[in-house]
Amino acid sequence: MAYDLSKAIGHSVGSKATRWNRRDLLLYAVGIGAKATDLNIVYELDKEFKPFPTFPVVLNFRGDSQDVIDFNKSFKSAPIPGLPPLDPSRVVHATMSTEILRDIPEDSGDGWRLTNRVIGIHENKSGIIVENELLLVDKDGTPYTRMITGSFNLGAKATGQPYSKAILRAPQAKPIPKDKRPDYTYRETTTLEQAIVYRLSGDYNPLHIDPSIGKRAGFGGTILHGLATYGFAARHIIAKIGLGDPSTLRAISGRFTSPVKPGDELETMIWEVGPGPNDTVEVSFVCKNVTSGKLAISNGVAHVRRRAPSRL
Repeated sequence: MAYDLSKAIGHSVGSKATRWNRRDLLLYAVGIGAKATDLNIVYELDKEFKPFPTFPVVLNFRGDSQDVIDFNKSFKSAPIPGLPPLDPSRVVHATMSTEILRDIPEDSGDGWRLTNRVIGIHENKSGIIVENELLLVDKDGTPYTRMITGSFNLGAKATGQPYSKAILRAPQAKPIPKDKRPDYTYRETTTLEQAIVYRLSGDYNPLHIDPSIGKRAGFGGTILHGLATYGFAARHIIAKIGLGDPSTLRAISGRFTSPVKPGDELETMIWEVGPGPNDTVEVSFVCKNVTSGKLAISNGVAHVRRRAPSRL
């Protein structure tokens, strides 16, 4: 059967109702490694408490549910025009971008939705990458967060020929300066329970808790959610440039390149590469799995508002 990949570009996957409260924000913060000293993201009564900016990445998994979700059923959807049937068991999260358009409230209330459309298709000899734009909008349709997520469908074939088209792109990382040490580094060890905690924010993929599934998949056991590692990197960037103020991060993007196991040590290396949009500084970064020696996140870019140190 012949497939016309161009028909998928711009296709609306539909929208999904979603909501959250302060408890959800606290749980997410702990899932991405927040410590007892990070009171402004783990203690709702702290005078500087704020939602962590990458929290919306979990909303497409959980929608408006407060219960455990069947992971396999949660991503069953109508076929996308122009695309062959895709096997959910062979999908790998490839890229993630989050742009903060407006700061989200601590409690959403009702009426919030995630819109979802296909904005890019790329076929190569290894499979098909599908890129989706997710917009978090309030009851009036005002957008708060734009997320662009890329999924790599291993072994999928449509035409058998190279194809690449996108109508929207995430922020692209500038090359890391050659022969220059990072301007900032942040090293931190994940816990053996990291994936167990993170999954409670909505991503209940058994791969992240059942060792037998991880072994069958060739990982030797459970692995940490890529979006948990992404949250670690975001915390590290905020700590170094925004001095711990979560509202300083306005955008962050990266490519997932190798798995992290719970208990592995991470190191985020950050280079300032120039001014970013809207009075931000632009940084390029990588997140290295020190335990395995491989990069966990590559092609990282973030836009951060620099916060001056307090004089008190």
